[in-house]
Amino acid sequence: MTTTAVRTPRTVPYRDGDVMGLTFAVAPRRGDAPPRAADACRVGNMRRIAAARLRYCGLEAMTDDVMLIVSELLTNAILHSRTTEISLSMTIRDGFLRITIVDGMPGGATPKHANANAESGRGLALVEAVVKENGGNWGTCNAGAGTWCMLAVPAEERS
Repeated sequence: MTTTAVRTPRTVPYRDGDVMGLTFAVAPRRGDAPPRAADACRVGNMRRIAAARLRYCGLEAMTDDVMLIVSELLTNAILHSRTTEISLSMTIRDGFLRITIVDGMPGGATPKHANANAESGRGLALVEAVVKENGGNWGTCNAGAGTWCMLAVPAEERS
């Protein structure tokens, strides 16, 4: 009979500091052409990395909301910025998790009011709703070249 040891990942208790910071290259979009498949796949990869880093920091309760925010903000950067490089960072300061996406292309993100038949245009409204639900705030920086949001770390995660 063979036994297998199950290893549980080591969790670092929540504390102020950097959670993650990654920069990756993308191909600039031309016209209305869809992004390259490799660039579109980066959104899912970054979601998984962000979720793993949250687990590592003991912030599992924030995973679903953070994954939604990361998906929406990265997708916007890939679709609308025409950039060649995107950075994703997450830091914890004073009881808030800050997520920042920088594409380096000024312009800024503003929520649209999509009609009922629209197939897109609701991403930033979702981000805004999730951020408010989590006692946070969001905005842009560097003349719109970056978008950030802050979510309050749940009280049970702080102890």
